[in-house]
Amino acid sequence: MKHLARLAALAIAATLPLTAQAHHYWLLPSSTVLSSPQWITVDAAVSNDMFHFNHVPLGLEALNIVAPDGGKVAPENMAKGKLRSTFDAHLTQPGTYRIQLVRSGVRASWKVDGQPKRWNGSPEAFAKEVPADAAELQVGEFVSRLETFATVGSPSALKPAGQGLELVPLTHPNDLVAGESATFQMVVDGKPAAGVEVTVVRGQSRYRNQLEALKFTTDEAGKFSVTWPQPGMYWLDADLQDAKTSVKAARQRMLSYTVTLEVLPQ
Repeated sequence: MKHLARLAALAIAATLPLTAQAHHYWLLPSSTVLSSPQWITVDAAVSNDMFHFNHVPLGLEALNIVAPDGGKVAPENMAKGKLRSTFDAHLTQPGTYRIQLVRSGVRASWKVDGQPKRWNGSPEAFAKEVPADAAELQVGEFVSRLETFATVGSPSALKPAGQGLELVPLTHPNDLVAGESATFQMVVDGKPAAGVEVTVVRGQSRYRNQLEALKFTTDEAGKFSVTWPQPGMYWLDADLQDAKTSVKAARQRMLSYTVTLEVLPQ
């Protein structure tokens, strides 16, 4: 599973150097629960420690902010530094906003004169740019989804997109409280995903010796429950591999889902 996570990290941060494969990637909002319309700032990075920007910024080319009514919110003050990317979002409607980076496409690797070649792109470009008779050609498809949520006033319903691996929040993602249990469902292409391994890690991992990761496996209905040990920001990640490819040369599809959740005190 760690290997799949690293591949997914490479997919979502396709513009990053290959050294980013062994790190976590994340979005970190300044607030997730707002009593009235206001601004939030979101950091995005690939790092060694959870939510501590110490490696490289995350590319925001695929950033999408979905308002409660389904409309789009334009990010403002986007910037990319040496260690993190950042942007602001003005949340003016009541309800829940989905802030996400979704990438899908094809990855390929092969050799030319013994030297490895790597490629990422769309299925259409794959047919034109990757030689079908390349030596040791390996092809896979990927769908990676990285997101977080913010609510103004009362929370509103969140519907899955129906593509790739997603989390359906049976407990609202902006109504999480330390010491209480929250239930979620993992779905693949909109259908319950059983047997998916889910990892949950509390932030501030830089300041403790153990990662203290919580591990869960979804049941037959794709569901699992988390009892939050303490308040804070949490990173939740799940990865899956199947053979439901759309490109003839691809033998497998790599699916990744990652979300940042805020757990509030009692």
